[in-house]
Amino acid sequence: MEDTEFSNGERILLSLFGLISLVVVGGLIFAPELFWDDFVKVYIWDPIVKDAGTTGDAGYSEVNTIVYILTMIAAVIVFQALFRKWQLPVDDRMVWALISWVALAPVLRVMEDADYFKEGIDVLFISPLIHIHLAAWLIVSAFIGHICKKNQLSMLAMLLVAYIAFTGLLVLPSIHVHETGQFWILGGSIAGAVMIAVVIHNTWDWEPITRAMLAFATGLITMGLGHWVQLASTPWVQDSGLLPRDNEILWPVLVVVVIPLIITWAVWRQGVEDLAQLRLTGNVVGLIPDGMTLDQWESEDRSSHPVEVLSPKGILATPMVAGMLFGQLCDGLATMVGIDWFGYSEKHPLSDAVIQFGNGFDILGEGAWLFFLVKAALATLIIWMFSQLRIESRQQHLRVLIVLAVMIVGMAPGLRDIGRLILGV
Repeated sequence: MEDTEFSNGERILLSLFGLISLVVVGGLIFAPELFWDDFVKVYIWDPIVKDAGTTGDAGYSEVNTIVYILTMIAAVIVFQALFRKWQLPVDDRMVWALISWVALAPVLRVMEDADYFKEGIDVLFISPLIHIHLAAWLIVSAFIGHICKKNQLSMLAMLLVAYIAFTGLLVLPSIHVHETGQFWILGGSIAGAVMIAVVIHNTWDWEPITRAMLAFATGLITMGLGHWVQLASTPWVQDSGLLPRDNEILWPVLVVVVIPLIITWAVWRQGVEDLAQLRLTGNVVGLIPDGMTLDQWESEDRSSHPVEVLSPKGILATPMVAGMLFGQLCDGLATMVGIDWFGYSEKHPLSDAVIQFGNGFDILGEGAWLFFLVKAALATLIIWMFSQLRIESRQQHLRVLIVLAVMIVGMAPGLRDIGRLILGV
């Protein structure tokens, strides 16, 4: 079967996904009392509005948690098939580009935590809407890269237009909501545009789609960090009527960011040599040779093949593992520090159950230490599974999107937590 063709299972799942989508849309139109009033509004929309309001930090329920998990799983299944059919790149550079978009979400989410956005815009920066609407902008940047693949100046110009549209429609209209300075906000916005040009200039040998995605996300991250600096230098009163807390900054950053970075770098170094040797043989980590199925691969002894010999350690030096490991460690440590030392609380029911269980041992703080241990164990398990996993060519997109999903539930909340700690919001 060609990689661009859907398997029978994928056709069934795509049809099922389309049918469910039609039922939901039809229900919202023709039976709003049942679909909207009794379900979507209660479990999805109202928590989003509450989270964006003056009370903030609306918790998750068992119902919307299950809905979000199932939606993410469905998205991974559907998009891996579509991305494979469209022959989108799945190399390490694509993973780095996706990591930049995962990092962008918490940068903007912290701005919402700081009550920067005015009413009406703020809901777009609450989960899950922030991931949905950022996915739309990601597609815009990828489309720009695709249509401008032969003209670097056109790509830069169109990305700058998209950047101006994003900042002009969603960010700068809120600049006068609070009494604060504007130097770092405007400076960060200008620097974001410059960073787009810098990334385009320095990625000339990248795939056009990948470089456009990376450039656009980098520009938006730079713009968002400018707002962080503005809040830190001229704090504004939050919608709750309180000023940001004067948290300690240095040691939380060292614990939550630097320690995971050091561990990730140490793990990365363990696989550098094996990955380099694997690539010299013309193979990709964990990927069996083209034209073979997994059944054919496993039917004979392949223990001496470079993929089997070098993949277990070689995969440690890939951005897939680096992103997952850093994200899970960052999330676990940020939750532990925020809850056990700074009085924050956990919103997710499953995570809170782990923390409450740990609290019963009365070992460290409020019990979030156990959440960190669970995250570290989960990261170790996932990395081990990836080191043992062998995939066919048509499964590469699925592997990348699984990595993306793991980073969204790990790296994104971890970076958001440390951002809130830094700014005291």
